[in-house]
Amino acid sequence: MTPESLTFLKTLLNTPGPSAFEAAPARVWRTAAERFAGSVRADVAGNSFATLNGDGGLRVMFAGHIDEIGIMVSHIDDEGYISFDTIGGWDHQVFVGQRVRMLGREGPVAGVVGKKAIHLMEKEDREKVSKVEELWIDIGAAGREEAERRLRIGDPGVLAAGVLEFPNGRLVSRCIDNRIGAFVVLEALRQLADGPRPVASVTAVATTREEIAATGGGARSSAATLEPDVAIVVDVTHATDYPGIDKRRHGDYRLGGGPVLSRGASVSEIVFERLAEAADAEAIPYAIEAASRDTHTDAEAIFNAHRGVATALVSVPNRYMHSPNEMIAIEDLDRTARLLATFVRRLTPDTDFVPR
Repeated sequence: MTPESLTFLKTLLNTPGPSAFEAAPARVWRTAAERFAGSVRADVAGNSFATLNGDGGLRVMFAGHIDEIGIMVSHIDDEGYISFDTIGGWDHQVFVGQRVRMLGREGPVAGVVGKKAIHLMEKEDREKVSKVEELWIDIGAAGREEAERRLRIGDPGVLAAGVLEFPNGRLVSRCIDNRIGAFVVLEALRQLADGPRPVASVTAVATTREEIAATGGGARSSAATLEPDVAIVVDVTHATDYPGIDKRRHGDYRLGGGPVLSRGASVSEIVFERLAEAADAEAIPYAIEAASRDTHTDAEAIFNAHRGVATALVSVPNRYMHSPNEMIAIEDLDRTARLLATFVRRLTPDTDFVPR
């Protein structure tokens, strides 16, 4: 990974953008794309598009969602304490003792998640699981009026957890899922821009609202707009290389083990095989993940968009998903981006994705 790409990645990870409020990281993404893409634009759903070789024959879509899980102000009481709800899927235990960064209309507002001190709890209360309805956010306000000058109902926020670099090329962030996917699809486009001109038209898309998308979110609308012949979704999957994971049930996926290729639901077997062949040709290590029912990713929103899209899912192993300490290996990002670029370079004008 180039120093410029790593700097861009850290900036992207440090920019808050919960589902439905992705404008800030999307601006960072588009600014980076303008350095090498032929065209860069956004749409009404907040999706961002970066296209290379727009007059190419085959239309290729790379999709990585740019939103993250977060929180939202749901009530402000007379004392100025903030009740909040979740954006996306959370383990409510994660909130206890956390600091938060709320996105107010005048700028960021710092807060802490409050809970009754253990000294003041009855014995039975100490053993209960915390629920978000029993927690609150304290922004230091002296009352409702002051709090409402800084925050409104519906203002979003994230946990105040910045990027950390660990030994052995590990990167930690609260929004690996799936700011990483948005990064990888753009990095693959950059690699294509730096090499021989592909025969295909390739568009990287930073999609929106994946974490809350019951009806397809930004992935469905962007696929309907692009009408691609083939789409590759880049997301994260659960790394299972830490204690207590049943690999017979959840598979064996490791940080540093390379990208994970899905088979099954929403995935074109033809695209899967071409990705596997590209990985073998470039000596890129990879694993395979079974998806017998669904993938819980943007692939579900894309494969049946408009007239149908030959779709594949490529995932980056991620430890501690939906926590402030998600962890990936940087080498897996490089390998995944290189795999996508290799896949495109191996396409020809007569490549056919129809199963026969």
